[in-house]
Amino acid sequence: MTLRAMLGPQGDTPFIAPLLEQLGLEGAPACAVTAGWQEREGELNELEDHTASKTLDLALYQRAEDVFARDPEFQQAYHQRQRRLREMQRLYRRRLAHAVAALRELELEASSSDLVQNERRSAMRALRTLDRQHLRRIRGLLEAFDARFQPLTRPVIAEHRAKIAGDLDSCRVLFLAGGHVEILLNRLRLFGLADLLRKQAVIAWSAGAMAISDQIVLFHDDPVQGTGIAEVADAGLGMVHGVLPLPHASKRLDLDDQARVALFCRRFLPARSMTLDPGAALTWRDGDLVRAEGSAQMTRTGHLRRVIAT
Repeated sequence: MTLRAMLGPQGDTPFIAPLLEQLGLEGAPACAVTAGWQEREGELNELEDHTASKTLDLALYQRAEDVFARDPEFQQAYHQRQRRLREMQRLYRRRLAHAVAALRELELEASSSDLVQNERRSAMRALRTLDRQHLRRIRGLLEAFDARFQPLTRPVIAEHRAKIAGDLDSCRVLFLAGGHVEILLNRLRLFGLADLLRKQAVIAWSAGAMAISDQIVLFHDDPVQGTGIAEVADAGLGMVHGVLPLPHASKRLDLDDQARVALFCRRFLPARSMTLDPGAALTWRDGDLVRAEGSAQMTRTGHLRRVIAT
């Protein structure tokens, strides 16, 4: 049996302990990944106080730094890969801005004639095609890198991975915290952590929830910098399928704007765009959604519908 949970941000009101109790995991040995916190990795006092149990941090951020220091050839190749990914993202954003602008202009057309409707559908298809093409290119680059450099067989990574596997064998729960989603995801990927999981329940929140989905989408309707256009940023680990988690959705998105909500929903179908605000919790058992609290799903009409477990 596999248990996977996506939670909203913990912040000042953590609610992991009640979830552990509901799942029958209260007091169970736990490991954590806090690599997304970077230099703050391993600061688990608040989590341990909340859950009243000792948690072992897997130290993926520190381990990655050790890999780069001891394997300079791999470090150079890795950073070159990252530079290429950033350039791909920059060029994708250029095309994305035009594709979204075209769709928004057509959505503002007063006419609802069949010609206008056809053009709107064509503009949405073009946008969805661009997103899928970009995601395929990201996955292709990652696969080519792994095929060439075989990260998991490199001595330093294999050494760390063996220790991580040993730590995981001693726990029943794995916590995936938030922070910088790309750094978190890259460290999880570097050590092939998903393949080391056996029967551990995975409880992920904020960026951690994003990392275990099928794809990473960055979103903010009114950012301090940037255009406010949601963008596909990476492939996720795929521990939970068919869901696009949206941490802090109420802060980052104008959920009262039905047109924007509808566009967002349609753009990323068939994935279900689900909000993960503070207090939200979604739990899957063997791939089936069995518990849902405080989460809403975007709909084609621009409304929000409460997520209900099957």
